Amino acid sequence: MKNSKLFWLLGLVLVLSIFLAACGGGDDTSNETETPEETDTDAPAEGENAEGNTGEPDAEQVLNLVEGAEIPSMDSAIAEDSVAFNILNNVNEGLFRLNEENVAIPALAEAEPEVSEDGLTYTFKLRDANWSDGTPITAQDFEFAWKRALDPEVGSPYGPYMMAGTIKGATEVSEGADPSELGVVAEDEKTLVVTLERPTPYFMSLMAFGTFYPQNEAFVTEKGDDYASNSDNLLYNGPFMLTNWDGTGLTWSMEKNPEYWDAETVQLETINVDVVKETSTALNLYQSGEKDRAGLSGEFAMQYADDPEVVKELEPTLFYLKFNQERNGEETPLANENIRKAISMSFNKQDLVDVVLANGSLPANYLVPTEFTFSEDGADFREINGDLTGFDAEQAKEFWATGLEEIGQTEVTLELLGGDSELAGKMDAYLKEQMETNLEGLTVNLKAVPFGVRLELDEAQDYDMQNSGWGPDYQDPMTFIDLFVTGASHNLMSYSNEEFDSLVEQAKGELAQDPAARWEAMAEAERILIEEDAAIAPIYQRATMALQKPYVQNIISHPFGGDYSYKWAFISGKE
Repeated sequence: MKNSKLFWLLGLVLVLSIFLAACGGGDDTSNETETPEETDTDAPAEGENAEGNTGEPDAEQVLNLVEGAEIPSMDSAIAEDSVAFNILNNVNEGLFRLNEENVAIPALAEAEPEVSEDGLTYTFKLRDANWSDGTPITAQDFEFAWKRALDPEVGSPYGPYMMAGTIKGATEVSEGADPSELGVVAEDEKTLVVTLERPTPYFMSLMAFGTFYPQNEAFVTEKGDDYASNSDNLLYNGPFMLTNWDGTGLTWSMEKNPEYWDAETVQLETINVDVVKETSTALNLYQSGEKDRAGLSGEFAMQYADDPEVVKELEPTLFYLKFNQERNGEETPLANENIRKAISMSFNKQDLVDVVLANGSLPANYLVPTEFTFSEDGADFREINGDLTGFDAEQAKEFWATGLEEIGQTEVTLELLGGDSELAGKMDAYLKEQMETNLEGLTVNLKAVPFGVRLELDEAQDYDMQNSGWGPDYQDPMTFIDLFVTGASHNLMSYSNEEFDSLVEQAKGELAQDPAARWEAMAEAERILIEEDAAIAPIYQRATMALQKPYVQNIISHPFGGDYSYKWAFISGKE
């Protein structure tokens, strides 16, 4: 989410509150996931509760959750964080949605699309379905939404990122060309024809991502600047409808949508959500029975590790330090490669995940997560490069001394931008202590801000270092790698490398239909980014640990897009 998917990227135990983002994003996410936020969820396997039991709905179908951050925006064209994408995934729907096995299957599309022989033209037929106000959903709703997400005046963080170079004409439209140049045409109310720029191996998984959801043009136009400002100024076409959200508040609900085309599958009637940023508070709410899940980290994760109500899961969400090389028009010390390398090797990641997080997260010396994407013969993409730059205090000191000499300084002060949750504060304090201890002359000033403020500072490139993260937007290594090409909407740190850019372009173009060569190109790009340039400093791959009531069943966890689906969830066995 996870800048988008800003990761972006929540509904989890940790959320680098996303940008996400997978998406991405940022906080976490999701949408990009941007700084660690605490959220509440983790999911047992399909049809099981935390104890592995199965059952049938037999109680009041109300689910009570906590979330780790506020909702920055519910406009699918603007959303870039895991909180928003998680909700969008449950109150809206696109042509496809991820099912209980995390396979992209037809949703508003009535079936798989017809694809031309050259792999460039997709023809989708829509099923009969309505918006929450009873208005029919049409192919025009998709054409309007996708063009709006590319409109420079709208300022979508994900539209250009997800569509440019993939859908024909998207780059030009995002730069101000006539929207009619976009290769998206509603031939009639039920037929949507999409023309691609080039064959895209992961195109169908994109169709389940929030930026590609439809929007009703008449409704959006009528609401004007008020569109998506609160739950009353939105339309819904998914399993639930957002209610009781005032646009900025710390609480909201989701109610079952009677107009949803597959409403008979939905068992839950109401989902109540409160923003809770302290693990101890969430835990108290869980123990008192007010909440059905509570995320665990640090001392609480260790305390409850063997509790029968604990659920755990390794996620394909990666957290890292962004190194901003230019701030307010001037180079920062991080423009120096040796300074970046020194900082990237200066903190003990194993201790961080064992003591500060203590929830099963893995130390990360890479960008593309482990257990995320696999070749046709079942090999994990992670096997190509293995570990890249890791913790090495002595080598960090050598790079630091060289870097200080090159920039002509004996002392450096840097700001570390992070989230305002309890967990984010603990993690950033740990990083500060490690960096200052191992790099003589370095002072790290912590700046903790709410997620929305952090997004603004990121977009203004007004930071030195940022504790950020990314959750995938689709199931392919490229969802992580192309974040850092020159000029990319999420490369808000003035990083540029021609060889890196060329490898990404090859993987998207001439190598698109040569899987082995394409993977090798992406692996080399990852090596350059982390090992050679130290453009970012990977920290950890997130795992979640949460307490979940035994009567909560069938919440489905997803590797990209919205973190969780409640479409199939139900309450069973609650006394």
